[in-house]
Parts: sequence; C-alpha cells; structure tokens
Amino acid sequence: MVELATMYGSVDLRTTTFPAEFTSGARNAVKTCLKIQPSEKVTLITDERCVEIAASLASELDSIGCVWNAFVLEAVASRPLVEMPPVVLEDMETSQVSIFAVEVQPNELHSRMQMTDVVNRRRMRHAHMVNITAEIMMQGMRADFLAIDTLSQAVLDKVRKATYVRATTAAGTDIHAELSPHYRWFKTSGIISPEKWGNLPGGECFTSPAEVNGVFVVDGVVGDYLCKRYGILRETPLTIHIEGNRITQISCENKALEQEFWEYTHTDENSDRVGEFAIGTNIGVKRVIGNILQDEKFPGVHIAFGDPYGAHTGAPWKSSTHIDVVGLGFNIWLGGPDGEEQIMRDGAFLLDV
Repeated sequence: MVELATMYGSVDLRTTTFPAEFTSGARNAVKTCLKIQPSEKVTLITDERCVEIAASLASELDSIGCVWNAFVLEAVASRPLVEMPPVVLEDMETSQVSIFAVEVQPNELHSRMQMTDVVNRRRMRHAHMVNITAEIMMQGMRADFLAIDTLSQAVLDKVRKATYVRATTAAGTDIHAELSPHYRWFKTSGIISPEKWGNLPGGECFTSPAEVNGVFVVDGVVGDYLCKRYGILRETPLTIHIEGNRITQISCENKALEQEFWEYTHTDENSDRVGEFAIGTNIGVKRVIGNILQDEKFPGVHIAFGDPYGAHTGAPWKSSTHIDVVGLGFNIWLGGPDGEEQIMRDGAFLLDV
C-alpha cells in the first residue's frame, strides 16, 4: 500500500494540482536520474513553497508503485531550520532514496548537512533539489541527462589525469588551480548513484583543489541565500582575489553584496578557503537565471568557498559554510605531464562526444 505519512494541514500531495509542464522534469527525476524501483521506499521532503513541484514528483512515484512518505517541513518544524526534524531523519533510515525539494532559508546549511550525513552513511540515492522553481522544472530538469552523463564522463576522464586547471574569461577571471592526487573527482551528471548523491538538475564534475590562485570575477551568480537576494551579477560583478586557496580581497559596486559575501566567507576559520573546484556540464542550460541550483551546472567553471565535501573528495578539513560562485564565458585548459589541452572556448566545450 503506497502511503503518504505526513501532510501539512489540508495539503495532500495526491490532490495538489500542478502545471502539466512539470511532468517531464518530474519523470526525469524519478525514472531517469534516480531510477526508482517499485520495491523501494522513498522519503520526499518539501516545504510550503514547493508543494506543487513535490506533487508532480509524488505523481511519478505513484506511477511506479513504490512506497513513499512525504514531509512538508513547516508541519514538523519551525523555519529557518535549526536542526533537520528527527521524524524526517528517522524515515530516511528505512528508505533507499530521498528527494529534497525545498526553498531554503538563511542559516539552514547545518540541517541539510545532517540530512546528507544520513545519505552518505546509508549510501542512499539522494536528489538535492534546493531552491527548485517552476522555471527550473521547465528548463534544466527537462535536459537530456543521458547526453549530459556522456559529456560529464568525458570531462571526468580528462580532469582525473590533469595536474592543474587554468581558466580565464573576458570579464577578467584568471585562475590557476593545482590539483591533488589525494583528492577525488566526481561527476554529478543527474544520473544519481549510491556512490554520490547529486543536485537536480545535475551536470558538473567537481573536486577539492590543492591550491587556487588568481582572480575570479563573478558575473553569473553567488550561492546559498545570497543568490535569491542579489540575482544575476552581470552588471555589478563581484571580483574575488585568491592567494594560497584563501580570499584576500573582494570588490563590488554593490556594497551590500560585498559586505554580506565577506561576512559569509568569514564565518569560521575555513569559510574563506576554496573547498570546491567544478566544471559545469549541463548543456541543456543555455543561460543563467539567478538560481544557483541550475546556474552552477551552466557550462563553465564555478568554485565554492567553505566545506570541501570531504566524505567524497577526501579533503581532510571542514567548514560550517559552503557558497558557490559562478562566472560566464570560460576558456578552460587542463595541464599535465604532456602539456596543456583546451577543453572549452568562450563557454563551449571542445570535446568530441
């Protein structure tokens, strides 16, 4: 018997209407990306802002015939979350798959880390749909994730052999990332496995770098809750100077963003440290939209300051924060013992796949 364990007031995901245009993206998530089977149990976590999206996912779960329990966060905890509600974590302990389709609020990263700790420990297939919107459901979630997976694998095969990555943009980015043989590369192409949970929409290859130096011009977006607050930064880019993997200086015409970003990246001793170096591979995404969930998959380079996802990358340090920054129009070179190879020019991949 398929069951809906938790509802918020009169909100029943089975009777909640949603736009027909969500169906393709929801089917991609449930059947292509997560490959959910009728014999499996799923924990579906959502909130009041995303119930229509959750309803479209629930409809696909019902079409498979699997057991699923749904939680609307406001029904079981106060927002912003201080901790992930125990009832949610307890349900995850008996699930093979989890889906997190929520519009996050400031200072909730700790609660999400509690959730992904369970995912990592139990090797669950987990779809992280943080700040999912109707626009993303009708854009990035409709991508051909099998094609993205093929491209991501080709990128992964190359970066795993590289000793450094060099990247530039017309806006002024010029960075050099030394890679460590001790830190692992992963692809999160949208095809989710027990080895690595992934964001949806997917489409990136990432690692924790050994050391990054140079200048990164953020003319795309910044992550976490600052993304919604400040949107696309093409007209007021944020310039970040990095030495020895640490932020040394930032500048932006938008002084409010400059101050908030500086404060965010100085929350703890490693908040200003480059924890992630990534190459976006979602060729179904044609432009940034002001939402980090999709925009970090835009073809090009993004980096993140803070936690290095050490459980996956092997980096031995931690941070209580993690914030991505996205630039536009990249040129990317991979370097190694045999010299350099350019794999992207002006935002377009040069790989034959």
